[in-house]
Amino acid sequence: MAVSTVLAGARVVLPTGVVENGRVIVDGGRIAGAAPADAPTLDLTGHWVVPGFVDMHNHGGGGASFTSGTVDDILTGVHTHRLHGTTTVVASFVTGEMDFLSRRAGLLSELAEQGEIAGIHFEGPFISPCRKGAHDETLLRDPDPADVRKLVDAARGQARMVTLATELPGGIDSVRLLAEHGVIAAIGHTDATYEQTVEAIDAGATVATHLYNAMPALGHRTPGPIAALLEDERITVELINDGTHLHPASLELAFHHAGPRRVAFITDAMDAAGFGDGRYSLGPLAVEVKEGVARLVEGGSIAGSTLTLDRAFKRAATIDGLPVESIVQAISANPARLLGIDDKVGSLEPGKDADLVVLDENFDVTGVMRKGTWVVAPQVA
Repeated sequence: MAVSTVLAGARVVLPTGVVENGRVIVDGGRIAGAAPADAPTLDLTGHWVVPGFVDMHNHGGGGASFTSGTVDDILTGVHTHRLHGTTTVVASFVTGEMDFLSRRAGLLSELAEQGEIAGIHFEGPFISPCRKGAHDETLLRDPDPADVRKLVDAARGQARMVTLATELPGGIDSVRLLAEHGVIAAIGHTDATYEQTVEAIDAGATVATHLYNAMPALGHRTPGPIAALLEDERITVELINDGTHLHPASLELAFHHAGPRRVAFITDAMDAAGFGDGRYSLGPLAVEVKEGVARLVEGGSIAGSTLTLDRAFKRAATIDGLPVESIVQAISANPARLLGIDDKVGSLEPGKDADLVVLDENFDVTGVMRKGTWVVAPQVA
């Protein structure tokens, strides 16, 4: 049960900036503006308190896959990421047969209705065989609007995002369909030109799926999708900040051109996140994880990540040198806004869910609260 408490003494990151020696009041599972007279106080001096992380692109963790696992497996994966500060997660699928994806969407929609996940992201099968990454090429198909609509309907109102190679036949019409139904159309696993990407943005696409990865490189004569996605104020760019998917200079370039309000840190995590090295499956494909890097057994392509968002936060703060306020925007506020749930999560404001993360001075997680209940109880002196 959620209880009333006052978190005091920490550096608290609010939408207006960092408050030194701040207070966060939790009452009945929500953030409150005032504390009951008998509410206990937890001294968090020397720590940070930031909003719970929101991961809008995540395939699993804790040894469990959102694409193929049982309900218990899925809950294991969700809990694994909660232990690392992700209090809100969207379950992402990889490419599969249409009927299989429809059945999975029906299953996961129940978990979304129960509040365990924040919805469903279809990454595939509507992607380019030229930029397939860790997707089974034999199962790819053009983004026919009828097929896209089938998956959206199967999710029973819980579809949050569909990644498309919008240059393929039916791509632009599918973007318009998704926009009409309030589902994010994300450009990714694409071989589009600059001009084709602009057309997709004008049609209603609003997200770049893991910018830089699985798309043509930026060129001086053929700028491709990266330039179009970075320059357009309507696009939020996903970044996988694990030190493997991106060079630090590429991350800096994205932040410089898009700005903190247009970046969303994601994990793109697969089963091995929070679990360890070994042999796994990503959809129908075999994956080998060595030293925390996931690659296809056949071909060696990077196959998602083993990232958790606490590691992305720490890397951004300690290696990339980003301001904590900007990291919080990218890891909490921006994805919450994109998902249309920023009235409940994504920032520490009265009336919102008491989802928060306590970090020590080294930006390591020492506490995680979700809806007013400690998932990880902070160990403080």
